[in-house]
Amino acid sequence: MTDKKATLTIDNGQGSVDTFDLPIHKGSVGPDVIDVGSLTAKGYFTFDPGFTSTAACESEITYIDGEQGILLHRGYPIEQLAEQSDYLETCYLLLYGELPNKAQKDEFVYTVQRHTMVHEQIRTFFNGFRRDAHPMAIMCGVVGALSAFYHDSTDISDEHHRKVAAFRLIAKMPTIAAMSYKFSTGQPFMYPDNSLSYSANFLHMMFGNPCEPTVISPTLARAMDRIFTLHADHEQNASTSTVRLAGSSQANPFAVIAAGIAALWGPSHGGANEAVVKMLEEIGDISQIDKYVAKAKDKDDPFRLMGFGHRVYKNFDPRAKVMKQAADEVLAELGIQDEMLEIAKRLEEIALQDEYFVEKKLYPNVDFYSGIILKALGIPTSMFTVIFAVGRTVGWIAHWNEMISNPYRIGRPRQLYTGHTARDFVPLDQR
Repeated sequence: MTDKKATLTIDNGQGSVDTFDLPIHKGSVGPDVIDVGSLTAKGYFTFDPGFTSTAACESEITYIDGEQGILLHRGYPIEQLAEQSDYLETCYLLLYGELPNKAQKDEFVYTVQRHTMVHEQIRTFFNGFRRDAHPMAIMCGVVGALSAFYHDSTDISDEHHRKVAAFRLIAKMPTIAAMSYKFSTGQPFMYPDNSLSYSANFLHMMFGNPCEPTVISPTLARAMDRIFTLHADHEQNASTSTVRLAGSSQANPFAVIAAGIAALWGPSHGGANEAVVKMLEEIGDISQIDKYVAKAKDKDDPFRLMGFGHRVYKNFDPRAKVMKQAADEVLAELGIQDEMLEIAKRLEEIALQDEYFVEKKLYPNVDFYSGIILKALGIPTSMFTVIFAVGRTVGWIAHWNEMISNPYRIGRPRQLYTGHTARDFVPLDQR
């Protein structure tokens, strides 16, 4: 808290004025925050649809400056983590607050690798879904059901239970994600291979088969690792806020993460990279690009170029530069000749050079490049948000654990009621 205070003056319309002093809190970086918590006792509360101007919690995990294009995890720039670190090291950082030394990282990686298997009876859950079920629907159900199998890590008041639950979720999410994909294709599930890295193991479970050894390209594994890393956390977004709100009711960690998956499923949140591929499919041919760019510039046309600009980042998405590099590496490795990828590369050129896009700062964002990479890897669009969920799991867990480890209240947003005032019930025969 700073020595500064805000003074709120309310003209009550009856010739008198109410004045309230509100404390101001100062973070380690970022804007100051006015504490309006005392207003309720005075008969008022604030109105902020979408909570875009409200700090609902205090956190030490992630900081975003959208105007400057800054994303920090525990103080470390995301560009440095994506280029010099790897996903599991970033997981350690988000969970524990500091980068691990070699011994700590080795132990962390070893522990995650030893939790990659799921209970064998979970395999039977998949038979209850239709073969054409969306993988996110399966993920919601299976992750929520984990609490029925792992009773020894659901006591949220026990620090050890929370730690075990964290390891289980981080380790098992790629396994469940790959099983969801395999189920939809009718292929046999692949058991994890703990000799592989986290990301290589995911690709092994996605594309391997029991008939022959799995060969994973280091370039493709590295690209997948970057996708996980760049999606690991993004402050108080819709799904993370959902996790915190669900967790505030003291729900078990598996139910809480299932709630996060459900929130992520929305096309306005986790489905953005899937929307990129659908947009490319709509454009259809490289000869149609100029037509669709013109449509995007027409404010009266409903068509929008997906994967350009960002609600938070008003300058550029700091994750996009690293993801672009990964996309270039993947396309070079695979040597793919694909019409949609050619459309994507041409759109990228236009967005970086066209005065309209540059002026409005509609730069390609992380979803644009991740959509290109996943498409090139042969991953169906229905799996894009699932992969997002795998990477974001550690961020959800870190925020949930931060909340549970400190004093907290059950979430209870208020509302501006605009319905009927009190009225008497009318019997059915008199209506």
